[in-house]
Amino acid sequence: MKLNQHLKDWKQIVSQKFPHLSLPQVSGLATWSFGMVMTSSSSLTRISYLIAKINTEKENTVRQRLKEWYKEGKAKAKKGNKRVSLEVKDCFASLLGWIVDLLPSITQELPLALDATTIGQNFTVLSINFLYQGCGIPIAWKVVKATEKGSWKPHRIELFQALKNIVPTGWKIIISADRGLYAPWLYEEIVELGWHPFLRINHQQGQYQQSNSSSWQPKRQSRSLCWDKLVRKNYLL
Repeated sequence: MKLNQHLKDWKQIVSQKFPHLSLPQVSGLATWSFGMVMTSSSSLTRISYLIAKINTEKENTVRQRLKEWYKEGKAKAKKGNKRVSLEVKDCFASLLGWIVDLLPSITQELPLALDATTIGQNFTVLSINFLYQGCGIPIAWKVVKATEKGSWKPHRIELFQALKNIVPTGWKIIISADRGLYAPWLYEEIVELGWHPFLRINHQQGQYQQSNSSSWQPKRQSRSLCWDKLVRKNYLL
């Protein structure tokens, strides 16, 4: 097999950015990511065809190698494969560190966003994303069954802990999330990490304080107060 020079260079970069991975793990990760970018697809068939063509290999050989890479450890063990499965969560810190290294040296803030994307009735992806130029780049994620009962709290905390102490001291990490993801424990967890929560809440959550008052009121009352003022001023009549 003659390794394509571009793929070879990419494997070297992946090895440098993920130093904890073994050589087989680096090879699989680099091959998959290279193929996905070049084909704009995650199709095993399309990526196998591309890699086989640029490396002058048999397509079935490449296909089998790519399949073996993402199989779980138990499935590999049944076939006598002693290779260690890749623990995705162990890559999150290196992935965030890679992004930090690519940012301008004057950067002092890191905008992140929480998300929960459901794919039909199959599964839900809980993710933390780096926000850059209108895009969200996933840096940590957990896939759960869409219909699975139970709290997402343990998964969220695990993702937070995976990214702890990666960003340089002195940087401001801003965490945003849509109103459907807000929870008091989530706010407290973000603050505990020394990060800055920027979480949307609905009109039933939180409290507010008027400028001429020393007391706090439920936020839901602010909506009715604003409505009454508009009616009294004939804005809605």
